[in-house]
Amino acid sequence: MDIEKTIAKITGDKSLVENFKKDPVAAVKSVVGSVPPEVIDKIVDGVKAKIASDKVSGALDAVKGLF
Repeated sequence: MDIEKTIAKITGDKSLVENFKKDPVAAVKSVVGSVPPEVIDKIVDGVKAKIASDKVSGALDAVKGLF
């Protein structure tokens, strides 16, 4: 299993992102199925980081648009 592809799949689907915000572990399991808890934890952390970086990027783009 490719963790990066799983993160991209979750963050690329708005409904999965909404599900992730409500219950991260269940959202990850819905994509990857049954995997060890430590793998799920890494994916959850990766998705959280990706969502946070997307928010920062969007904010920076908005600020750039002002100038």
